[in-house]
Amino acid sequence: MRRWFRWLLVLLAIALVASFFLRGRGPRIAQGSVLVIDLSGEYVESAQPPLFARLTGPSRRPFASLLSLLATAERDSRLSAIVLRVRDLQIGWAKAQELREAIASASSRGRRTIAWLELASFGANLEYYVASAAQEVYAAPATRAPVVGLAAEYLFFGGLLERLGVEVEVERIGRYKSAVETITGHSMSDSMREVAISLLDSIDSQFVSGIAESRKLGEPAVREAIAAAPVDPAQMQKWGLIDGALQWDELMAKQGDPKEIEGDDYAAVDPAEVGFSPVARFALVYGSGPVVLGKGSLSPSGSLVLASDSVSQALKDAADDASISAIVLRVDSPGGSALASDVIWRAVTHVRAKGKPLIASFSDVAASGGYYVAAGADAIVASPATITGSIGVFALRPVLEGVFHKLDIGFDSIVKGPHAELQLSTRPLSPASRERMKAEVASIYDLFVERVDEGRPLDRAQVDAVGQGRVWTGAQAREVGLVDELGGLREAVRVGKKRLSIAEDKDVALVVFPAPRSLAQQIADALSGEETAAFLPAPALLAGVARRAEPWLEALESGVPMAALPFALEVH
Repeated sequence: MRRWFRWLLVLLAIALVASFFLRGRGPRIAQGSVLVIDLSGEYVESAQPPLFARLTGPSRRPFASLLSLLATAERDSRLSAIVLRVRDLQIGWAKAQELREAIASASSRGRRTIAWLELASFGANLEYYVASAAQEVYAAPATRAPVVGLAAEYLFFGGLLERLGVEVEVERIGRYKSAVETITGHSMSDSMREVAISLLDSIDSQFVSGIAESRKLGEPAVREAIAAAPVDPAQMQKWGLIDGALQWDELMAKQGDPKEIEGDDYAAVDPAEVGFSPVARFALVYGSGPVVLGKGSLSPSGSLVLASDSVSQALKDAADDASISAIVLRVDSPGGSALASDVIWRAVTHVRAKGKPLIASFSDVAASGGYYVAAGADAIVASPATITGSIGVFALRPVLEGVFHKLDIGFDSIVKGPHAELQLSTRPLSPASRERMKAEVASIYDLFVERVDEGRPLDRAQVDAVGQGRVWTGAQAREVGLVDELGGLREAVRVGKKRLSIAEDKDVALVVFPAPRSLAQQIADALSGEETAAFLPAPALLAGVARRAEPWLEALESGVPMAALPFALEVH
């Protein structure tokens, strides 16, 4: 099996190298061409998704590459239009907002923008939200993608664990940390429901106002359209949500049957061809996935992780590089290890000591440990829909005594020391050891508050007031002082330029730290077993709603203080 796998890798390497040389130096763009960009699948905050995840799994592409493609196209006068073919998108609302901003920017620079919906589902709120930013919106005649309004769904595993005989002891600091209700509960507590309603209300408001602005409709009219839930394109057009129903060939004929250039081909265009001339270099450091201790970029299941040693080293290398003027830390993380978060926070302070501006840019999620790592940045930029904050700490300890009894497995234990039982998993803690566990969680929470106090223009009492495990959208977080500016990666770069007194209309180059690995390095890693995790099939748990819970579940660790979201959140 191992030998077969090695031969497969060699063949793949030959194919990839051949395709690289056959691609040439880039396409020639004829005047009046139409750029066609497929918007579908998953876009990740990484310069280079794992090789075998790209080859064998669902589409996973770097989100920054998509933004770069649109940024190049908006300057390219050879293009008569940009057509966005919108299919199923597996992104969050913050990325959706950045996409909308990029589409609007292209429109403002004279590029005609057209979205074409090709969907069939019970609801396509996010996909339509992205598409509505274009100047014209059409749908395939067979498209069935109603705009039905937003919904959030939560799973609770407390009953299942009880059936299995598993007891989970939890200590948490923060009224809104919700005691890890997803793991231990049966339904929402009042505090969890309060936060969930607040988040959904905020995102819903942004959703409706965004559509209303783009489609030149009043918000009441948009809400009426949502209530009507128009199913087919004719009904959607009646409500003003789209401009018509067209087949793809009809859409192209409407543009005069121009030469089409696919986005993957257009990506090879040198930005210098359209006038891109950088006056400075900014480092782009990714912090994606659960926060964990150590090195690397992948979890055992192949998902991205925010590893303390790797991210810290990238920050330090960028700070020490004389060619780098500023650093953008791009965070997309639900949190995780409190200790690992503090290691990265220390690296952020090292950068600040060097005098280089460090701007934190939040993607879909930057919560708990994801917020902790950025708290020391010179400025924090988040999209209005970013899920952030959640300044709180918890620890969970499974007690497996009931499981062993059900399975008729005997057990016993011997301890030396009054609190040594903290290391056991077969019996509940004594009151004294429970207090010891609680004190450790409280100590980490105090440190978390202190770190935010040091980095933000808030005192400890203010941090505690907006902390307590409370989760905010980016728009809400700005109101309470946890975020400085609203916007995406483009806005983060603008903030960095302002701090360096670089004119807003001047270009800067984003340089990824660490540099993406070469094809040879990726194959070598795969042969050594370091990347094979990315090729394993996803467990059944990740199907459906639970798929988005994967990063959150991987952030959990037994018996240690964790700075992670108190629940997995997905808004449809």
